[in-house]
Amino acid sequence: MRAVIVDCAIYRDGRRTDGPADFSDALDEARAAGDAFLWIGLHEPTEKEFDMVSSEFGLHPLAVEDALAAHQRPKLEVYDDSLFAVIKPIVYDHEKDTVTADELMVFIGDSFVVTVRHGEGAPLAAVRRRLEAETDVLKHGPTAVLYAISDAIVDHYIDVAGELQVDLEELETQVFAPSGSGDSKNTKNTAARIYTFKRQVLEFRRATVPLTVPMARLASAGVPFVHEHAQPFFRDVQDHLTRANEQVEGLDRLLSDILSAHLAQMGVRQNDDMRKISAWAAMAAVPTMVAGIYGMNFDHMPELRWVWAYPAVVLLMAGAVVGLYRQFKRRGWL
Repeated sequence: MRAVIVDCAIYRDGRRTDGPADFSDALDEARAAGDAFLWIGLHEPTEKEFDMVSSEFGLHPLAVEDALAAHQRPKLEVYDDSLFAVIKPIVYDHEKDTVTADELMVFIGDSFVVTVRHGEGAPLAAVRRRLEAETDVLKHGPTAVLYAISDAIVDHYIDVAGELQVDLEELETQVFAPSGSGDSKNTKNTAARIYTFKRQVLEFRRATVPLTVPMARLASAGVPFVHEHAQPFFRDVQDHLTRANEQVEGLDRLLSDILSAHLAQMGVRQNDDMRKISAWAAMAAVPTMVAGIYGMNFDHMPELRWVWAYPAVVLLMAGAVVGLYRQFKRRGWL
């Protein structure tokens, strides 16, 4: 059990205090104090390990099932003895340019906060340090923890959206860069990169868009286990989330436009290639036709006994090819 407990501490009057090593005794002490709460953080607990926590804190079975199964949409559920929130932190890999969504579950109840983290994203150590340095915020109890976690994750959404915007600008430059070679391999790589980027943005949207409703509920009054003066803080988080959603929507629309432009460019290049092929085929057809006529073994053909017949025919074919070449060049086919 010690392996999955990242941290466990009692907070009284906005300050961290020493408490019993056993979380059951620590919870009893926090409830006995009246103005204190226990915050225990878990990382990917097994069903057996989490049963010990859920039975002690009185967590709802449905919420426990969601916390263990993971792969949940962001949501906010209110039960008789606790408040259950699911938030999806975003991890951005700079080297691979990939977006990964992890999961973070938060239980809030009578004098306790239980956080369950799946994946390596959004470690809460930095959030703890920030809260422990802001005693005025931490005085609001478990609500302050939920606010700090939401605020940190949503702010990271905006940072990731900015990084994706930079990558998208590079992709846009690559798509609209002048290319005279028409390399099919580069064309396929560009199309694959656009589709991959679009999937990353879709993964991002799955984390940010469903979180809008839970944040709106927390920003309104009357949510159990939420401090009555916490609404302005959650409204601030909601504003940041709206900004992140707008950025993600903008990325998705721009990606669709870039993909359409890329497909249009491919069509134009294919038309150019077909015109070039047709032009060269036409230039090759004229001497082939003339040579084919004079290659027929007939006795009664004109100009067969002329001394200058062969060079005249060669000049005729060359002149016809040059004339066609200039005509195609003038029309932009070559």
